[in-house]
Amino acid sequence: MNSASTKAPAINTHGIWAIYRFEMARALRTLWQSLVTPVITTSLYFVVFGGALGSQIKQVDGVPYGAFIVPGLIMLSLLTQSISNASIGIYFPKFTGTMFELLSAPVAPMELVVGFVGAAATKSIVLGLIILGTASLFVPLHIVHPFAMLTFLLLTSVTFSLFGFIIGVWAKGFEQLNFVPALLVTPLTFLGGSFYPISVLPEPWHTISLFNPVVYLISGFRWAFFGRGDVPVAISLGVTALFLVACLGVISWIFRTGWRLKN
Repeated sequence: MNSASTKAPAINTHGIWAIYRFEMARALRTLWQSLVTPVITTSLYFVVFGGALGSQIKQVDGVPYGAFIVPGLIMLSLLTQSISNASIGIYFPKFTGTMFELLSAPVAPMELVVGFVGAAATKSIVLGLIILGTASLFVPLHIVHPFAMLTFLLLTSVTFSLFGFIIGVWAKGFEQLNFVPALLVTPLTFLGGSFYPISVLPEPWHTISLFNPVVYLISGFRWAFFGRGDVPVAISLGVTALFLVACLGVISWIFRTGWRLKN
């Protein structure tokens, strides 16, 4: 057997970089919407929740309330922006009719995903770090596990960018792009312990909240900041990794079948 025939195909780094660079350039053209608006919105959360509720709720589990809500606010922006960036990125080629050019280019499906999802995740990570810097202007922050914080930031950004990629393929119009973030992700984030520990919830609401996947994201992220969370950090990592694998499985099926990509 010819050894050349068994050689693994080379990764098209030029194709990945071209998609990644194009998506990042699009973000720079919409810098106000991509970065400035979420930062202003987060600052308002600090003024309203940190100022109004913080004067009534001094501490939560030994953490000042203003600092306690920081992980939840970052996660709120991270989830919505990851989904939005990735869904819009893949939807526009469908909308403009250039999807067939992408599919016929010498770029493998997973290379295509890496380009789009990588750019969306990068924008979300930058946004999360900017919001973290903004939060430090309002409240004193000390991150107990900085490496774990960066790990959760990266893992969450990539996972929900993959989820956003799926939504962008599924959507048939701009209204559907906003359907899942507005009517599903944002409410689940608010109900996932962004502004309170789920331990304060009475039964059966405490048990019901454990079926909310966002609880595990916020809990793990908060553990990285303060060394404590609503659920064990290993479970938080496991749930996030499981969702990531599920998204990869769905995307693999989409490219195998051409669902909503070729019609």
